[in-house]
Amino acid sequence: MYKNRNRGFTLIEIMIAVAILAILGSVAFSSYTDSVIKTRRSEGKTALLKLMQQEEQFFTQNNSYSVFSQASVDANEKKFKWFSGEAASSSSYDIIATACAGDTIQNCVLLTAYPGTTNVNSTFKDPTCGNLTLTSTGVKDVSVSGAKSKCW
Repeated sequence: MYKNRNRGFTLIEIMIAVAILAILGSVAFSSYTDSVIKTRRSEGKTALLKLMQQEEQFFTQNNSYSVFSQASVDANEKKFKWFSGEAASSSSYDIIATACAGDTIQNCVLLTAYPGTTNVNSTFKDPTCGNLTLTSTGVKDVSVSGAKSKCW
């Protein structure tokens, strides 16, 4: 005599498979998010280093560094790219050049990269490092205390 047996998955087996997929998905998404932040941070650091080279060339020709920002109107200030990427809308950092604290622009420039401002991609945030800074004296820093070694 032939018995009709249904073959398939039980509800418990399907629930276990879905739970495993959810765990793997959350781990993968977390790793992906961290990789995106690190990539964008590298974009900001690269932009700071390139801008510092440009500032040094400017200093060689003018015996002074230049301040600049997105709001710059002076022709010399407009020579400097104030965002970190190829275009402002897709950049992760807004970069501003000011005189170092306690010094003049003739002696020292401080470049600060601000993540996710209204001038660039405002959805980007970097809670690990915050602002990235670089001075013409070679000092690299971040605005989150204790994170310098992770970020630079």
